[in-house]
Amino acid sequence: MLERLQGGVYLSSDGKIIPENEGRALYNAPDDAREGTMSYKIMRSHCVKESADGKMRIKFDALISHDITYVGIIQTARASGLTEFPVPYALTNCHNSLCAVGGTINEDDHVFGLSAAKKYGGVYVPANQAVIHQYAREQMAGCGKMILGSDSHTRYGAIGTMGVGEGGPELVKQLLSQTYDVGSPKVVLVYLENAPKKGIGPQDVAIALVGETFKDGFVKNCILEFAGPGVKNLSMDFRIGIDVMTTETTCLSSIWTTDEKTAEYLSIHGRKDEYKEIKPEDGAYYDKAIRIDLSKIEAMIALPFHPSNAYTVHELQQNAYDIFREIEVKAKEQFGDKVEFSLTDKIKDGKIMIDQGVIAGCSGGMYESICEAASILDGRSCGNGYFNLSVYPSSVPINLALLGNGVQAKLLEAGAVFKPCFCGPCFGAGDVPANSALSIRHTTRNFPNREGSKPSDGQLSGVALMDARSIAATAANGGVLTAATDIDFESKEYDYSFDSGVYEKRVYNGFGKADASEELRLGPNIKDWPKMYPLGENVLLKLAAVIHDEVTTTDELIPSGETSSYRSNPIKLSEFALSRRVPEYVGRSKAIRDLEDLRRDGNIPAEIINALSDFGGEETAKVTQIGSCVFAKKPGDGSAREQAASCQKVLGGLGNICYEYATKRYRSNCINWGILPFTIDKDTEFNYNDGDYVFVPNIRSIIENKEETAAGYVIKADGSYDSIKLNIAGLTDDERQIILDGCLMNYYAERMKKND
Repeated sequence: MLERLQGGVYLSSDGKIIPENEGRALYNAPDDAREGTMSYKIMRSHCVKESADGKMRIKFDALISHDITYVGIIQTARASGLTEFPVPYALTNCHNSLCAVGGTINEDDHVFGLSAAKKYGGVYVPANQAVIHQYAREQMAGCGKMILGSDSHTRYGAIGTMGVGEGGPELVKQLLSQTYDVGSPKVVLVYLENAPKKGIGPQDVAIALVGETFKDGFVKNCILEFAGPGVKNLSMDFRIGIDVMTTETTCLSSIWTTDEKTAEYLSIHGRKDEYKEIKPEDGAYYDKAIRIDLSKIEAMIALPFHPSNAYTVHELQQNAYDIFREIEVKAKEQFGDKVEFSLTDKIKDGKIMIDQGVIAGCSGGMYESICEAASILDGRSCGNGYFNLSVYPSSVPINLALLGNGVQAKLLEAGAVFKPCFCGPCFGAGDVPANSALSIRHTTRNFPNREGSKPSDGQLSGVALMDARSIAATAANGGVLTAATDIDFESKEYDYSFDSGVYEKRVYNGFGKADASEELRLGPNIKDWPKMYPLGENVLLKLAAVIHDEVTTTDELIPSGETSSYRSNPIKLSEFALSRRVPEYVGRSKAIRDLEDLRRDGNIPAEIINALSDFGGEETAKVTQIGSCVFAKKPGDGSAREQAASCQKVLGGLGNICYEYATKRYRSNCINWGILPFTIDKDTEFNYNDGDYVFVPNIRSIIENKEETAAGYVIKADGSYDSIKLNIAGLTDDERQIILDGCLMNYYAERMKKND
């Protein structure tokens, strides 16, 4: 299905892939020829200048956030001197729109969002009108544009727009007319050939791609560039469905060639002037390449607990017990005796029984996928057993079209339930399965707890990702796992008519109309950030969590689900940090924070003096900042949410230690919150425990002098210590200053003082 091509390649104007060793005689050297990619042409057009270290400094055409993230972003920007949004900034309300947790706090955030849109000149999309990325596709994307979003699935490459998902502080920088600084990324060609067979959908292609690339980081922090003769054989919804899932490969962004279908898509949405042809130049160079034969893609399933845990449905059906047993063992390793989790009991008489199906959000709630599900379920039934099916269209215009063409009626008649335009099932706030249930979902992620369970309370269910077509086939088969390629159905094509009227009636479009006299409406849960201090001369980090899992997700660092309701209250939210992975972390971090508070008050605890006894004792302690620290092998996979880092900082976190960061965005979040982003060499064993200290002398001068390593000392409970080399490479000048100042807010506050 997929073939990874070794080494770099050139792409000719007639669509031929030419290995680097052959292409060098025909085309420019790789560094020059890379400029011919779609990615570099778009990025260069948005680069206001290049820094001394070669990083591109980019300004985006537009910004977008949802109601989990926009309050914190605006509060941070406001504290840093925000007066008006400099580019269109859409505030969507698709995450906390159920208003089901915490009394008034969700709707208080929405009221805040509208008041901020009025005050600063923003776009406000009321709750249940559209999920964040569908609104961007319908109303904001355009060929050659760049959009920055505070959600990791900010991907609009299929429409010719480079979307980048980052933590909130990166949006704050754009709101303050600063730049997004990124090194020259590698570009990976994804070459599509032929056409998918009947019953295969975009999620099948996406799962195959994620399964092939995630585990060894093949495309980590690269840009995926989709081209080849197979592109023309895919509808726009099909392209979009693949594109949005590229986030799960850990790539930086994505872009596709555009054609008449792209032009038609933009025209349907009333923006035909946003179209232009985008394609690679003759001889464009790619650092890597992946060839996908769409005709060979099979119905796929990504089993718990990651989108890369990919199998064909047929492979799973043939080896269900062995595959399920392996997942059960891994769950036992991760959760221990906290939960009992079984998948093998889903095998009944040789068949795999599914408990729930969900088609939702920015990946599954697309018009075409829902229409295909209706074609499969037309005249059939979901049954009256344990299996149930929920459908969440991704926007009201899509919902109106499904009402108009009879698709919604067909699905309702089959027993499916239609729900509002809401992202909940994707992050654990909607259709939470029963304990030990197995849910199949056309959504973006299936991390543990992402479905809403609480392992710390003895709850755990499993989510597998599938395409809407095979979910519908499973529903039609009474909950027996079924590939859509294995059933007979008539695939009916429905024309799509986009009705913008609901947006014209309900969306507040205030860009360019900022009203400084408008008062922000602050509910009782909307709190300012606590005071944060500049980096000390030395730091003494006390380990509050040591995690040896191969990957630690942002959903583990700060859980999703009902915790989302508290993301406007940094103090309250911090109580949930690592709560479903290391429940003791919050208490430990607070105790460490108390030590620093005492030191700042001049009452240096004996514990600290004793820990530093071999390094100058009390005199050293006076100039040594104390903070908590997390060790994880590879933290930060998944969501862009900044709270994974900000909660650590609110609790007194000063540093993280790892072998590598899973994503650029999580590392950036740490830096923007003043957390030292240490790494250690891959051959360094980290056999230390919660409560051990890591002393890093002269860290402030190391950062100031642009050094890239620091000599550290791990001080163990018995007073002995080991030397450890800590790497802190690749910081820009701005990032160094942010760390020195203590966080991004302090950095901007200092700049404002100097300007005064």
